[in-house]
Amino acid sequence: MSDNELGRFLRERREATAPAEVGLPAGPRRRTPGLRRGEVATLAGVSVEYLTRLEQGRDQHPSPEVLNALATALRFSRADRENLRWLGKAASGVMCPAGHMPATEVRPTVRALLGRLEPGPGVVLNRLGDVLAATSGYEALFRPVGLFDGRRHNILRFVMADPRAREAFPDWGRVAEGHIAQLKSEVRRGDPHAVELAGDLTVLVGAEFTERMAAPGGFPERSGVELLAHPEVGLLRLAFEVLDLPDADEQRLIVHLPADEATRVALDRLSGRRPGALRAV
Repeated sequence: MSDNELGRFLRERREATAPAEVGLPAGPRRRTPGLRRGEVATLAGVSVEYLTRLEQGRDQHPSPEVLNALATALRFSRADRENLRWLGKAASGVMCPAGHMPATEVRPTVRALLGRLEPGPGVVLNRLGDVLAATSGYEALFRPVGLFDGRRHNILRFVMADPRAREAFPDWGRVAEGHIAQLKSEVRRGDPHAVELAGDLTVLVGAEFTERMAAPGGFPERSGVELLAHPEVGLLRLAFEVLDLPDADEQRLIVHLPADEATRVALDRLSGRRPGALRAV
């Protein structure tokens, strides 16, 4: 990769964006293909001088907020936003933040506990929301909606950045706020990995994420009822309990139970177990 892939990408996208695409008149005289730097700078709320430095590679440390503003101004697709975030991290030379790494492994005793829950839905997450281990019952619930697609299975990334999450969670706003509250608590503690994840989502998602991060918020819900629109068995009402595991890895176990009779029947159907084996709360 060259030293100015980020600047080249921004310039090429600016020149490939027609004024009409961003609500601007074409005008009779345009020497520059696409948008002028001044137009993009105005739309993004940055100075022309700063945008010039970015495109020329003289500034390679744009903040996630600046990248989001440029992505929003240029009407970037989700794929464009992902590419922009990757190029921004590569340009700054910070692909992996320092600090205590989030857990990636689960203790054998915790795995044994998950085994005892089978085929009930249970999952172990680390402090960033990465799925470390799950029961077959949990996968039967969330694999069909897309959570387990791709290489990294992160519940917050899925909820915020995957359009399928809005279909999966009828009460999407409440679900999003709950997971963001968990991330906020880690960011407030100064966790560099949480800050990095927040930066990723700032660029990938934009205002829907940043506005929720900036809003006053309480603590993550530890119990409650969550709605899930499952493509195979329909709408489910799932009671959940969040249990912090007593170790330095900051893992948490989330267990789901049916909150009504219809959900109990649906979970029995998904798991292939005899009807009534998993009782409703």
